[in-house]
This record gives sequence, C-alpha cells and structure tokens, in this order.
Amino acid sequence: MSTPDISALLARAEEISSDAERVTAAHLRKVTLPPVDGTAATIGLITLDNGEDHTRPNTFGPRSLLALNAAIDEALADDTVTAIGVTGKPFILAAGADLTSIQGGGPDAVRVVAELGHAVFRKLGEGGKPSFGFINGLALGGGLEVALHCTYRTVMDSAPALGLPEVMLGLVPGWGGAYLVPQLVGADKAVTLILENPLNNGKTLGGRAAYDFGLADAVFGGADFLEQSLLWAADVLAGKVTVERPVVDKDAWDAAVARAEGIVQSKTGGASPAARKAVELIAGARDADRDAGFAAEDDALEAMSRTPELIASLYAFDLVQKRAKRPAGAPDKALARPVTKVGIVGAGLMASQLALLFVRRLEVPVVLTDLDQERADKGVAYVHAEIDKLLAKGRGYNQDKANRHKALVTGATDKQAAFGDADFVIEAVFEEMSVKKSVFADVEKVVAAECVLATNTSSLSITEMAADLEHPERVVGFHFFNPVAVMPLLEIVRGEQTDDATLATAFATGKALKKTTILVKDSPSFIVNRLLGRFMGEVGRIVDEGTPVAVADGAFAGVAPMPPFMLLSLVGPAIALHNNETLHRAFPERFYVSPALERVVATKKGSYYAPDLSIDPEVEALLEKPESPVVLTAPEVRERVLAGLAQEAQLMLDEGVVAAPEDLDLAMITGAGFSFWNGGLTMLLDIAGISEKVNGKRFH
Repeated sequence: MSTPDISALLARAEEISSDAERVTAAHLRKVTLPPVDGTAATIGLITLDNGEDHTRPNTFGPRSLLALNAAIDEALADDTVTAIGVTGKPFILAAGADLTSIQGGGPDAVRVVAELGHAVFRKLGEGGKPSFGFINGLALGGGLEVALHCTYRTVMDSAPALGLPEVMLGLVPGWGGAYLVPQLVGADKAVTLILENPLNNGKTLGGRAAYDFGLADAVFGGADFLEQSLLWAADVLAGKVTVERPVVDKDAWDAAVARAEGIVQSKTGGASPAARKAVELIAGARDADRDAGFAAEDDALEAMSRTPELIASLYAFDLVQKRAKRPAGAPDKALARPVTKVGIVGAGLMASQLALLFVRRLEVPVVLTDLDQERADKGVAYVHAEIDKLLAKGRGYNQDKANRHKALVTGATDKQAAFGDADFVIEAVFEEMSVKKSVFADVEKVVAAECVLATNTSSLSITEMAADLEHPERVVGFHFFNPVAVMPLLEIVRGEQTDDATLATAFATGKALKKTTILVKDSPSFIVNRLLGRFMGEVGRIVDEGTPVAVADGAFAGVAPMPPFMLLSLVGPAIALHNNETLHRAFPERFYVSPALERVVATKKGSYYAPDLSIDPEVEALLEKPESPVVLTAPEVRERVLAGLAQEAQLMLDEGVVAAPEDLDLAMITGAGFSFWNGGLTMLLDIAGISEKVNGKRFH
C-alpha cells in the first residue's frame, strides 16, 4: 500500500492533539478461538472504549487514532496472532471523528487527521493478517469506516444505527467510505448510504438492514453477539465458511451517479458543497485504485474544511450534541416529580402516537380516554398493532416485553377512574380553545393535587387555557411534532402561572421520552409553527400576487427540507390555514392569510398537487388571478421570504420567545428538518447577508 509517511503523520498528530479530545483507548487482548479440525487460531481482539457510558460514544481524534495504530502494530508484530478483530464497548463501535479536532485546527489539521485515519485503518485490510470488524452497536462515519477496512464484518441484529452521515454535516466520508462502499455494494447503494440517507434527516440503517444492504457478511443476535462472531471467525479462518460477495456492476455506475445528481439538486438546490463533492467521489471510485480513491477523500475533506457550510454544520452539530442536552432556562431537575402513570385525553391518531411513545420510553401505565369505549379501544388497538410491528421487525422488542407494554396501555371513558392516580395527563383533542378549556376543567376535578396537566396544542395560549382552573400553575405546553416517533423536538411552553415544579417535571419527562426539549415563552404558535407560518404566509402572498406555484416551490431547495407547497400537502391545508389564522390574529401586519388557501380548504382539497406531481387543475382554478401579476424569479422569491424570516426571528428574540438564536436553530433543525449545513436558520441568514440587510446586525 502507498500511504503518506506514517511516522511524519504520527508526529504531526501529536502536535495537533488537544486535551479537549475524549480519547478512545484501543485495548488489545489475545483470544484463542475454539479449535476447528484440531487447529486453534488466535485473534488479537481490539476493543475501542473511551471509558464513558453508552451516552458518550467512542470517537476518533488524533490521540485515539494514535492509540488504535499502536494496538494494530502490536497485533501485526505478534507471530502468535493469526488475525485481528475490532469491536467496541457495549452497544457502540464508534460514532466517527471527534469534531473538536476539526473545529480547532483548521484545514491543516483536517488534512493530517484525514491522512492519518486512512493510514491507520488501512493496516486492518492491508497489514498482512485477516481482520474482522465486529459491529456490536452504533457505527457512524469513521465508526463504520474502521469496519469497512476489515477483511470481514459481522453486525449485531439490534444495532441501532449504521451509516455515513457526513454530507449532512458539511463533510464527506473521508476515511475510506466514499471509495470502499461503492466497491463493496455498488454505486447505487453507495448513493443511498452516502447521499440519500444523510439528506433524508440523517436516516441510518439498523443492524439487520445493514446486513441485508451488504455492509456485513454475517448477522447475530445481541445477547452473545461477540461469542457468535468469534466462532464464525474461527470457521472463516479454518476455511469452513467461505464469504462470497456479489460482483459490483460497473455498467450501472453512470445511472447511479445521475440519480445522485438528481438527489443533490432536489434536496440542496446545488447549494451544499459537500453533497456535490460526494457525487464526485462516488463517480471517481469507479475506476480509481485505493491510493487514488483515498487521496481524493483527503483532498475533499481539506476542501470542505474551508467552506462556510462546514462552520455552519459544526455549529449545528454542537447544538444537537450539547445545547439539546442542557436546555436553556430549564428549572433545577431536582424539582421534578416522578411520573408513574400517564393519562391521555383523546384516542385519535395523535393521542395514540403519544400513548405508544410514553409506554415505550417510560414503561408506566398509560390510559387513553374518549367519548365512548369504541373510540378508546380503537386507540389502544393502534398502540398494540404498532408494538406488534416493532416486535416483528426486531426493533427493541421480544415477546415478553411486547406483552408487558401492551398490558400497560388501556382505554376508558370514565376520567375519574382513569386519571385519579395519574401524575401526568396530556390532552390531544381538537385545536380549539373552548374545547381544550372544557377538557382541562373536567380533568382538574378528578386528578390529584400535584398532577401535571399538559397540552399538545400547536399554537394556542397556555395561559388562556389555564386561566379558569383552580390550579393554573400546573398547566404546561408539551408540543410534539408529527410523526411523534420520528421528530426529535418537544417544545415545552411555560404559561404565565406555570410553576417550577411543573416545568421541571415536563423537562424530566421530555428527557425520559428521549426528545430534544426547548423552553418557549407562551406566545402565538411558539417557535417552529410561528416561523413556518411566516414562511408559508410569505410564499402564499407571493403566489397570490402572480408568481407560479412551481417557481415558488423551486426556490427553497437547500433551505427547507421540502418545497413549501409539498410541505403544505404533508401538514394539511386546513392545519396550515388554522396556524396562519392564529398568527394573523396576533400579528395582522406580518402574517398573511391567503384567500386561495381558504378556498382550497373550503373544497376539502388535501394537496395542491395531483398524483403525478403536477398542480391539481381544480386547485389551479382556485388560485388568485391578479389583474397585474407580479412574477418573481426563484432567487427573488427566496430572498424575499428569507427577509421575512430574518425579521420574524429577530422579533421573537426581542420578545423573549426563546433565550437565544441557538434555540431557534435547534428547533428548526429538530422540528422542521432544516439542514445542518445551513446551521438551521439564523446562521444561514447571516451567511447570506440577509440578517444585516433586514435587521442591521448579524445573529451571531
């Protein structure tokens, strides 16, 4: 193998290493495998472990790579070692690069880390001894790449996440992934793993799916995964098991690259340098050898380190990894009260999704109530069916756990019996103030004195909702995003009288539900729906003035996760209209209600689009027909709408809706799917120069 002088790289890595790095140790031990046909091989098993629990995954920075290099060298030099294995601490192989090494050192440090990662990992596949990657859990970015360099791979069937998310972060797979994946599974699957999944809100593969995808040669259950993997390795080394992989079809490469270009255009509008570079790397992998393929990754990583998109991505990554874990303004967690039973008012789809989430995460009794037993039973049946689906897919369930969780979910009509011993009751009924006030009035009569009353309202005032209650201090906004199981954000809204114990209980419950929680001041539509309301209102006004829907929809690739009128179809025109009407009542001078949208809702149309993705002719007939149409270009649409968002974001900060711009960005990333490589919203507005143009100052 031809690599840069590794001694020089090792010395340079020592120079750029930082005490901020959480070092992942590489513990080497010799394991004698069971004899096969009378011969027992010895494997040098390297276990990656940063000494932290499962909430802090292993990562690779300069010092971690130095540690792995030393362990591999020791195993290669030991004549009693037949093969090398790499695995991780419980449930985690590794989560990729330690991004502090990228943030602190600049392009030169990025180059060193890129070349060193290649040089170290290559020893696993090219060092002269067979190697095995035992993927025992999470394996992202460099965590997956270290296994890809091995000769063979096994994966735990319940591993939660395997993938190459770098493009989402403004980077590219830079330790072999962009070259090795297409060589292993073909260019089309490489496009899925390297581009399509990261640009689809960071989608990853579970263990079983990764095996089916072709990333691993064998899949084993979790309880004795390592033991089974070692037995399998013994059979491979003895020749009893032969690993066969399909031959990659190089004739399909051009079609895969064309698909990649289409994905990049539709998802980013060509505005992500990392996405464009990833396409180039996949295309180049067709005919390149390893040296050329890996050198191209080094060049690409260094180039990405010079882009503003990487700065924005690292900012966004820091928000999701750190700020999300320490919500600004949250009360002392010691004030939180235990939640041993949850009540849900309503048994429709949203309520049923909530019931499923609560029982899976809290594992406490959950009772759904509705107007009649048939509706309540329907909600329970939904939860049971979803648990059965998860069991069938092996998604965190065995039969005993499935039975236990199903038994915890019940339906009732008698709120007295259902909620008398509940600690936390959440309503998920029709988005109408009078309905919600009536529900809480009924619930307050039957719950204990310290029971939290939570509302899943998406836009209504928490303060007004609680105003007529005997104990308004225990009412809190607890706003989920749809689909509940997928969207990470939970907006926690403090009413004027919400007390600290209620708020602390809400935050503790949100954390137990594994959601990203953000404290929000009680204000119309809170964070995400207010910003999306301004977004959709501005777009609606532009279309009503005469710009075609298709032009408006094409203006936001690379800004929003989907075109605005596609988003309208997903949310539902009626819900979008209701949100804008709420905001228009509060801020009539800024929030526009489209007469065309009102007509679309009146006809009960669910989308502006026909099944073939053309504009529905019936909707077209309902659009405004201005006498003197103003037709904007896509860039003009984009700038005008972003200007409106810049104004709204600044006003929200001035009003104290959230503590800082970081909370607006965290909300838009986790609740609306805005991209990492834009830094959410405010960083994008700064980079585009719109913040200063509109507000006279930057957000950051």
